[in-house]
Amino acid sequence: MSRHGRKILSDINLTVNKGDFIALTGPNGSGKTTLLRMILGLLSPTEGRVVRYPALTSVGYLPQKNRIDSMFPISVSDVIASGLLGRKSLSRAERAARTEAMIRKVGLEQCADSAIGAISGGQLQRALLGRAIISDPVLLVMDEPLNFLDKEFEQTIYSIIRDCASRSTIVLVTHEMTEIAAMATRHLLITDGTLTNL
Repeated sequence: MSRHGRKILSDINLTVNKGDFIALTGPNGSGKTTLLRMILGLLSPTEGRVVRYPALTSVGYLPQKNRIDSMFPISVSDVIASGLLGRKSLSRAERAARTEAMIRKVGLEQCADSAIGAISGGQLQRALLGRAIISDPVLLVMDEPLNFLDKEFEQTIYSIIRDCASRSTIVLVTHEMTEIAAMATRHLLITDGTLTNL
């Protein structure tokens, strides 16, 4: 993968198996987010290919907060509910019940009707987490999930992600080996665009 003539990723060979919990770490600018975006199909490699299997029916994605337009006129509740857009079989009542339950799970009851531009960075991160996991995705991809989170919510997110790992395949980017990374079954390091097992 290259951008503006600069190679970002080189000779990447990665297989993600069902049930994996992969923690991907590395310095800023090493290509972690680029690799995630290729896994998600948001970017295409300039060489090689990304193969996705038919069993990959649903994907949850927690992006970095700084990639979200916080001035977009949408409420916290609507952000979380948008994670169910692909679930056509759910009734309106089921969507509402799931959304309400997820709002409670991520502790956003007090600001469910607030615009995302009116809440804190930590609250927005929780809303994005709720959106990513509300559909019980087959694959859950998280880019720095602890960024901007309030310290008092850290233990809750550990519990939430531990629960997700029992049902979803997880690929997680982190700058440091946190308690979340310690849950992982595979640890990968990306440096200068190349991938190695830890």
